[in-house]
Amino acid sequence: MRNMSREDLLTLMDVAVQHSTTFPVWPQREAPGAQVSPVHFQLEERHTGPSRFDRSVTGVRAPEITVYAPQNPNGVGILVTPGGSYRRVVLDKEGSALASCFNAKGYTLFVMTYRLPGDGHAEGADAPLADVQRAMRTLRANASTWHIDPERIGVMGFSAGGHVAASLGTRYNESVYAPLDAIDQQSARPAFMALVYPVITMQKEIDHPQSRQQLIGETPTADQIRRYSAEQMADEHTPPTFLLHAVDDPAVKVENSVVMFTALRRLGVPVEMHLFEQGAHGFGIRDALGLPVAIWPELMMGWIATKV
Repeated sequence: MRNMSREDLLTLMDVAVQHSTTFPVWPQREAPGAQVSPVHFQLEERHTGPSRFDRSVTGVRAPEITVYAPQNPNGVGILVTPGGSYRRVVLDKEGSALASCFNAKGYTLFVMTYRLPGDGHAEGADAPLADVQRAMRTLRANASTWHIDPERIGVMGFSAGGHVAASLGTRYNESVYAPLDAIDQQSARPAFMALVYPVITMQKEIDHPQSRQQLIGETPTADQIRRYSAEQMADEHTPPTFLLHAVDDPAVKVENSVVMFTALRRLGVPVEMHLFEQGAHGFGIRDALGLPVAIWPELMMGWIATKV
């Protein structure tokens, strides 16, 4: 991927999207208690150009999972939670753009949308966690459908989606929705976490202000700050974790990854962190092209192979 042009990548994305399939996270499509609001698709042209593969979505009330399946599955599945500052969910930059690279090595990707905490859902700030818990349980219950091992399904999250993924890895046992069926008897604990320029903490000095505002508002309690700071919710049962960040990230400070690394290391949880001097924020795969950070998918897949 490091030597690929953006045009080549867009061609591969086109093929991946054409061969993908999509299904709802919740059995009745809309999540229980979901706020009724219109779903809007928009182009994120300011990120990677005015191609048709720069979509994002707002107003999510019926979360979905899009499956990007490899020709030769290696048995490992990855649930992907893209970013969007908890104001939208991007679909391509941190979703479909990953497919060709990971599929080529046999990984099955499940890119999901999730409800946003500021949209008035019954679960409030826990709506994204409810969706990702249900998604992980669904993948585990139906693993044979995609030729993956139910014990080898991890989560990969980007930016605010990194907070969703880290919340799953640290709060997988919390009851944030009423069980619906046999799927909810499955464990929601991911086999591993891969967190890319993630929002981790609500500590005022190093938080991501937009995410903090959407989750806990301007005047949160100490308990809210703790509950939505993944480094404080981690324990010795938190899954092995891979962290990736650019030091020059102007949006989500690199200290987010550093505090998570420090917390997990103290707990004895296997953790690996890669920091790159350049990359800024939201580089995904496309904006990493031509930079040293472009090697990140190889680093991540090499690490995953040692953990599952």
